[in-house]
Amino acid sequence: MPAFASDSAHETLDTKEKLLIDQAIFAHQGCPGALLGILETVQAANTHKYLSLPALRYIAGATGIPPARIFSAASFYALFNLDPEGDNVVCVCRGTACHTRGSRGLLDKLCLDLGLSGHESHENSEADKLALTTADRRVTVRTVACFGQCALAPVVEVNHRILSHVNERTLEREVKALTQIARPRDSMAGPGGNAPQTKNDSVSPQFQRAGLGEGRK
Repeated sequence: MPAFASDSAHETLDTKEKLLIDQAIFAHQGCPGALLGILETVQAANTHKYLSLPALRYIAGATGIPPARIFSAASFYALFNLDPEGDNVVCVCRGTACHTRGSRGLLDKLCLDLGLSGHESHENSEADKLALTTADRRVTVRTVACFGQCALAPVVEVNHRILSHVNERTLEREVKALTQIARPRDSMAGPGGNAPQTKNDSVSPQFQRAGLGEGRK
């Protein structure tokens, strides 16, 4: 598919990044939902918490799974990001309960305050998967279908902290704090170990025999 068709000459994958991906593949081999587990581990190891296309290519080469199948899984599940996330992540629930209690207005105000554009083109359905990041990569705004916290609607998650009965003033205060002091990123890859880039150099036979697959949704 086009996303896997070419590499930029400057994109490289260092030894540490390759090792992290190989370890993720080895740890999940033969497990139900192995591919999703691999993708989740690799994304968590990335400084900006996303799956680069070169990293997906490397996984494809190391496991023998068709690139199209890997890209399909990475793009289908809301858990995965194909673009770098900001230092802070704000998730706005777009479920029915939150929508009826004003989450769309919260989303609009949030994007306006952060100078983000493009969210207006998304439909209002619960299936929305919106992810927008500020130019300075300080904040990423995302939407989720439902947090399962309908009694607390409208719900917003800030850096994995659930806020209930959120109003515009509360959200504005939270965002102001985020833009003043960005929280540091935790990365298994360590400093400078962010974007995996390029193709795999070799295919390990043990990974080819692992029989990796999604197995769950």
